[in-house]
Amino acid sequence: MSSKVLDQFLETNLEDLKEKGLFSTIDVLEGSNGPIITVNGMKMINLASNNYLGFATRPELIEADVEATKHYGAGAGAVRTINGTLDIHQKLEEKIAEFKGTEAAIAFQSGFNCNMGAISAVMKKGDAILSDALNHASIIDGCRLSGAKIIRVNHQDMEDLEAKAKAATESGEYNKVMYITDGVFSMDGDVAKIPEIVEICEKYNIITYVDDAHGTGVMGKGRGTVKHFGMQDHIDFQMGTLSKGIGVVGGYVAGTKQLITWLKSQARPFLFSTSLTPGASGACIKAIELIEEHPEYVETLWENANYFKSELKRIGYDIGQSETPITPVIVGDEKLAQEFSKKLLENGVYVKPIVFPTVPLGTGRVRNMPNAGHTKEMLDDAIKVYEKVGKELGIIK
Repeated sequence: MSSKVLDQFLETNLEDLKEKGLFSTIDVLEGSNGPIITVNGMKMINLASNNYLGFATRPELIEADVEATKHYGAGAGAVRTINGTLDIHQKLEEKIAEFKGTEAAIAFQSGFNCNMGAISAVMKKGDAILSDALNHASIIDGCRLSGAKIIRVNHQDMEDLEAKAKAATESGEYNKVMYITDGVFSMDGDVAKIPEIVEICEKYNIITYVDDAHGTGVMGKGRGTVKHFGMQDHIDFQMGTLSKGIGVVGGYVAGTKQLITWLKSQARPFLFSTSLTPGASGACIKAIELIEEHPEYVETLWENANYFKSELKRIGYDIGQSETPITPVIVGDEKLAQEFSKKLLENGVYVKPIVFPTVPLGTGRVRNMPNAGHTKEMLDDAIKVYEKVGKELGIIK
């Protein structure tokens, strides 16, 4: 029997979330997470997945996963530092480093684990972290875990970054200073100003960390935002996920051999969690090979995204300042965002509402993720639904 105190806390706070339109339900997919999904027996056009290149269901990745599983087993059997490092993990890390244009790389079990481990392995009490105001939750938690002083930098504001970089480095208060930013911001789809960031950080001798979870497989012909700007020799930490554009699971940091050696000895999720499965590692290697050998996959993603965005704008929606396939439709009110998503789902378009605290209050939205697996017909059908539902709710005329 559970504690009455706990029951009261849960009942009160769950009801509060529901009243404010901040309670999210979890839907169960009856099959794979492809461009068309089935939920509760209903087929829908899927615009909610991070599966940018459609790799999660590609036969080549499935085959690579199965072959690696047959050869190595279903699990690695231990943490990396005992005897859970298989040669397929080493091959994956070598492949990531080659792909990102760095000396070395380390693979983690997830992107969240990666940020929790990598930031706190280097930044400590007595240090300072300059962090973009819209950075992902995993960055925020990783910064908190480090014990370093966190200095919030206005979103994409280079004047504010320079002022705070100057103040932090010239104060003499901190042992070292790091600047952390997303490469692609997951809610608005805007891209970090990497060249300007590098210029400021090199001027003040600041460590640079770019979380490219939504840039890997998308920007820079798939190689990421840092590579897009040709800045791979100027960014200290290139972090990313293996679960979005790559289509599998996991996270990584790419950088110098010395940095990776340090992370392999100090990053706690790496030290105390069992390794990535062999199957996932094999599938990730295959995904990177496909990106390198078939530029048309990334090109198709961008063609679909640009078409879908232009159609949403044509019918009158506010899609913000997105520069990437991430396509928000911003409606403002949280409850309206929830109702909007519900109506879209009822009409066969699967998107989820994004509300506070994921985005600031008053900027409720649904977020679309057109990917390389969508056909033009699917996107056209989705636009028709958007037009119908938007007019019914008075969002567009």
